[in-house]
Amino acid sequence: DEALDALDPLRHLRRDEGLGDGGDSQSIIIVPAQPRSTYNELIQLSFPDPGCGCPTAIHVVLKVDASPGCGGLAWPAGEVLANYLARRGERYCTGKTILELGSGTGLVGLVAGKLGADVLITDQAPLLDIMHANVKLNQLESFVNVSELNWGEALPPGISQPDLILAADCVYFEPAFPLLVKTLSGLATEQTEILFCYKKRRKADKRFFTLLKKEFDWKEIEDDPSRERYSREAISLLMVHRK
Repeated sequence: DEALDALDPLRHLRRDEGLGDGGDSQSIIIVPAQPRSTYNELIQLSFPDPGCGCPTAIHVVLKVDASPGCGGLAWPAGEVLANYLARRGERYCTGKTILELGSGTGLVGLVAGKLGADVLITDQAPLLDIMHANVKLNQLESFVNVSELNWGEALPPGISQPDLILAADCVYFEPAFPLLVKTLSGLATEQTEILFCYKKRRKADKRFFTLLKKEFDWKEIEDDPSRERYSREAISLLMVHRK
């Protein structure tokens, strides 16, 4: 019991064993189950998926921490985009200037850095420490830089227009939709590729794409062997270009 209490201190409040109308034991839920908190943990992720036939796997050590917000965790859309980059390989990334928006932990940009790109990972101020830590953990200081970038604001000095923009799980907060579109518009030219991966969560997400289509076109990535699997999880991977 002591071991169980350590794992779930609220378990005694959650179940009240009593007798039902028929004399049978019943469990009454008093307190709903609480999700496990993630604080300053290290995880290891490998890309691409096993069994893809790729000769080399990319391993990323990632610090995850919910303290600065949900951006401090690894999310499925980020793993899908990282996996796609790993499948495309060094030939696709080497020599490119890549900027990741809403990087969070920096996972996608770290994979791009391991593939030889010159990468800038960006997010709001509370997430800068975790991004710096993950760059150092993966010894990518020569390939990956970190910068604060707030959507909708003027681009910080020194941020130039990249060859490729990465964005994963950036469609979740409706008030930020026009700000994200404004930042994409400020970064992208007609030659810029934008890999955009998102999970469909709400009908309101359509408003983002209504705003986006005023300046951008997009199409689904169809050459990803993992597409059928992640589509079942309502995740889409798009190639976006400026009109």
